[in-house]
Amino acid sequence: MLRVVLPDRLAGEPTWPAAGDAPVVFLTDASSRVERRLLHDWVARHRPDSAADVTVTSIPRTRRRRPGDWTLNPRLRGRLRRDDDPLLVPLRVAWLAPERDGERRASWLDLLKLGDPRDPDPVRQRWFLLSQPERCRIVMGDPAAKSDVHQRWTGADGEPGLPPVTADDVTFDEYVALQAQLALERAERRLRGSRYKVPLMVRDELLARRSTRARLAEVAAETGEPPARAYERAARYLKEIAAQHSPYIIDLVALAIRALIRRAYGTELNYERDELQALFEMGQRHPLVFLPSHKSQLDHLVLQLALWENGLPQNHTAGGINLNFFPVGQLVRGSGVFFIRRSFKDNEVYKLVLRLYLAYLLEKRFSLEWYIEGGRSRSGKLRSPRFGLLHYVIDAWRAGASEDVVLLPVSIAYDQQFDVADFAREQRGEGKTGESVRYVVDSVRRLGRPHGSVHLRFGRPVSLRQELGTAADDDGLAIQKLAFEVAVRINEVTPITPISLVTLALLGTRDRALTVDQTMAALEPYLEYVKRQALPTTEPLQLDTPERVREALDDLATARVVMRHDQGAETVYGIAPDQQIAAAYYRNTIIHFFVTGSIVELALLAAAEAGEDTAEDVFWEEARQLRDLLKFEFFFPRREDYREALEAELASHVPAWHERLGDGTLLREMRPLTAHWVLRPFLEAYVVVADALANRDPAAPYDKKAFHEEALGLGRQYHLQRRIQSGESVSVVLFETALQLAANRGLLEPGPEVAAGRQAFAAEIRDVLRRIDAIAALAAGLAR
Repeated sequence: MLRVVLPDRLAGEPTWPAAGDAPVVFLTDASSRVERRLLHDWVARHRPDSAADVTVTSIPRTRRRRPGDWTLNPRLRGRLRRDDDPLLVPLRVAWLAPERDGERRASWLDLLKLGDPRDPDPVRQRWFLLSQPERCRIVMGDPAAKSDVHQRWTGADGEPGLPPVTADDVTFDEYVALQAQLALERAERRLRGSRYKVPLMVRDELLARRSTRARLAEVAAETGEPPARAYERAARYLKEIAAQHSPYIIDLVALAIRALIRRAYGTELNYERDELQALFEMGQRHPLVFLPSHKSQLDHLVLQLALWENGLPQNHTAGGINLNFFPVGQLVRGSGVFFIRRSFKDNEVYKLVLRLYLAYLLEKRFSLEWYIEGGRSRSGKLRSPRFGLLHYVIDAWRAGASEDVVLLPVSIAYDQQFDVADFAREQRGEGKTGESVRYVVDSVRRLGRPHGSVHLRFGRPVSLRQELGTAADDDGLAIQKLAFEVAVRINEVTPITPISLVTLALLGTRDRALTVDQTMAALEPYLEYVKRQALPTTEPLQLDTPERVREALDDLATARVVMRHDQGAETVYGIAPDQQIAAAYYRNTIIHFFVTGSIVELALLAAAEAGEDTAEDVFWEEARQLRDLLKFEFFFPRREDYREALEAELASHVPAWHERLGDGTLLREMRPLTAHWVLRPFLEAYVVVADALANRDPAAPYDKKAFHEEALGLGRQYHLQRRIQSGESVSVVLFETALQLAANRGLLEPGPEVAAGRQAFAAEIRDVLRRIDAIAALAAGLAR
């Protein structure tokens, strides 16, 4: 057997625990004979002469476990039954990864060396001790008196005497072993660093809690299920849901992500490292919930890489169960993703397990992450928020899992996206590409050309305690407002990219191609507006030089979004045939910055039409109605802030606007005029939906799939007839929000009065489109 003189071979050894006159029981977690001998040698060498009563006994090992490894050592059972109060001291051997570029981490080379360098097999353990002894450490968990552990077992996690769910309740011996393993995980985490702050025993700890078993018993009683059966299902669901963080997988996946991102977006992500570090420090006080925008399948990978690059813990990220396919599922689960079923409405045990899992993560101050939009945006702008997981987190916070929870709005923006063409096809009514190995391979292939840069921005944090401190537990409206506030703050920090502004200019030309100089002229008022409003940008935009504008146009031409014609006297650029939806995607990523100005323009026109006597009342009423008309399309500030936003927009153009609302000339001083390109595509989609509804038999039941087909057909007809100007308006995604509005107004379900309501809906939209046409004519006249 290999013997090692530890003082000569190992660094950073712990000292003997301060036990006073109490006996000491070392609880050793060893995966091999090598580790067991190292631990026994450490005890023998460090044992002081005054330590008369010392016991070394093993607990079930946490690494290289085999079936049946949870069996407790009889010696541990016997020692704990003695009538004394020893100091319980967890002890383990930890193996460090080799040092690479100044940090200890795994690499893909380790795959050729037969596995995780932090979990070597016994043969490699011996080799490391001979060749690299600095990679071996003795780790001691926080000691605790047996009496203190017993008190926690009987009282801290529920009242004593709760009925067990299984025939074998968690005994004190098992509880001691579990607590020792958790203490060792915490100690080893401190050794490895914050990057590897991972919970490795969630399933064991959660299922051992008395409160868990009590709640499962309650659910079983309500559903008539045997308690033991409910417990078995809970264990299975927890295994299905929970992330299984592995430091080895975290490193390997991060290196793969870095290679993938560099392949398409250059060597560096664009974000402020100091800002990310400040968020981590905030997370030391309260758990953080990262809520990123969702534009691409790369979004989670971008945030994951940023955390890894800064040595920060990986988030626990909610993912759809559709991603749990080989080998992707194993890799993403090992790097922090937990999987959720698409539907579990009537499965009470599953819902309870998910709630308990999220509450556990908050209690332990692990960061969460999910997309508040639910799925990827197919249009470029934020989708309506989903509230399910947010409800669960709020319930856990209210139940005392944490003093506060901080929501972090996150914007992830790309100069170009590899999957925009897929989104355009889906908006035209074609099927969605399913996730599979083939899809992953195809995505990697498409990332083979440069796509610009990735930009990561963090919005103003949202505190649950501050936002919901006085709200009732079941106040659904307060939670909706909270989610909308998160969306508003994501939009606030979403940066304007050169590509987004160039597509904005080209889409405003009504299919006319432009030279570089003409593109610069079209961009000029928007660049001035961005500067005047101090809007966030990815970089100094520099779109006032021909070289930079040509570069952006050529990038879009390479992506086949823009058509470049260079066989005439001048090179001209225009939106490629059937690419309006793809171009609109980029424009829509920044469209929220121009919505307020567009509403102001339409309200000013309505005020001018009304005359000076009623101009102010008409202006504010029109602004209110437009907000109601577009409430499912855009995220507006809270009502108390909405009026202030409109006033600020007006003041930025004309400081003395109050006295001139009705004189008809104020609109001419707005620069740039935007309503015709910001709102027209959406309202033309709305009018298609409204007409399709009006054409239907009011007594016929509504069928979503059939209606989408009808609307797509009618939209294509209108576009061919030029009854609508924008090809991007023929979009399933835009129809969906129009249908949300129609449903909100009770226009989808059959009934005797629905026909008149549908006609009024179409007339209301056409009235707004009439004013948009007037603003478009005014903009064209001012441009000449």
